[in-house]
Amino acid sequence: MRILVQKFGGTSLSTKEARDHVISHVRRELDNGFRLVVVVSAMGRKGDPYATDTLLDLVAEGDGYLPPREQDLLMACGEIISAAKLCSLLTERNISSVVLTGAQAGFRTDSQYGNARILDIVPTRVLEELQQKDVVIVTGFQGQNQGGDFTTLGRGGSDTSATALGAALHAEMVDIYTDVNGILTADPRIVEDAKPLEYVSYAEICNMAHQGAKVIHPRAVEIAMQSGIPVRVRSTFSQGEGTLVANPEGFKDVQIGIVDRYVTGIAYVANVTQIRVESAGKGPDNLQLQVFKTMAENDISVDFINVTPTGVVYTVFDKDSAKAEAVLKSLELSPQICTGCAKVSVIGGGINGVPGIMAKIVEALTEHGIQILQSADSNTTIWVLVHKDDMVQALRALHAKFELGR
Repeated sequence: MRILVQKFGGTSLSTKEARDHVISHVRRELDNGFRLVVVVSAMGRKGDPYATDTLLDLVAEGDGYLPPREQDLLMACGEIISAAKLCSLLTERNISSVVLTGAQAGFRTDSQYGNARILDIVPTRVLEELQQKDVVIVTGFQGQNQGGDFTTLGRGGSDTSATALGAALHAEMVDIYTDVNGILTADPRIVEDAKPLEYVSYAEICNMAHQGAKVIHPRAVEIAMQSGIPVRVRSTFSQGEGTLVANPEGFKDVQIGIVDRYVTGIAYVANVTQIRVESAGKGPDNLQLQVFKTMAENDISVDFINVTPTGVVYTVFDKDSAKAEAVLKSLELSPQICTGCAKVSVIGGGINGVPGIMAKIVEALTEHGIQILQSADSNTTIWVLVHKDDMVQALRALHAKFELGR
């Protein structure tokens, strides 16, 4: 039995026109000889009747409070509604299908409501239903803990459901359908000549996702990479092949026309604050321990960390900056705060060991008078911190400098 997993996001299910496109993708792959597992998200986005954020707004009015367990129960409703609607549309077209919740599909999770981790997948019921039906529709974003309660997997959880289920079923491919035609070299809302990529490696897209590209969730990519299952990121609204995500050896069937490249794409994270804390009579080790232990104890996520013999520099989200400043001052430290920053990332599997990449980055930004506040690098990514007011120009300058629009 040839199994293909398809995942359709909220915008793919929000209108009649979009749902007609979904049906066309289902029918095409059935004609290609696949048995399909279709993972769905809640319909639409905030403001649409059945979107997850809309459901949450039902209890957020005034001083409304819902305990985490019951909040997960509420949030699971959006995917169930999507699955039932899709099932009705397939039935109208004489395509046999069945709906399974995440629990019925075999997702076992821990009890961290709102951001549960998958502990195991036992897809016995899915395989049984595939023997009888053309399509098994699975509600994404959800599972079940040991106590039998609904749990949800956090933002982007339907992507994670799809790749995890694909791995458990040994599917040939996982297709992630979204509202853009694959993975682009940059955000097309900012960089007009952003170009679709035919292929990227797991490492490249994982870094792009972690650094702000919102096409696919990082956890989903990590699961696909661990299992070696190829993923395609495709547009719901076209028949194009989109972007193939695989190990480099997985590109052997598409080698014609592939050229070596240093940089794959440019990504960004906006609305971050830089915090600098210098030693003031305390030993450096004690200072570093105090700073990061205090951030952890106050549930403040830190990023872009540089540790020096005399102090530390790091970033937090703008929403956490006032809290971070207050707790540091309570330790009699004197943090220097720079709010309204953006982290811009240059990502590419060919960066490591290549002379001149950083020089090009500095040249591109200097030519436009953009100040670099901080920098760091890894094997596949170079990060620079800039003022948020310079972010758009920085993205465009770097995209042009590395000729990604060609």
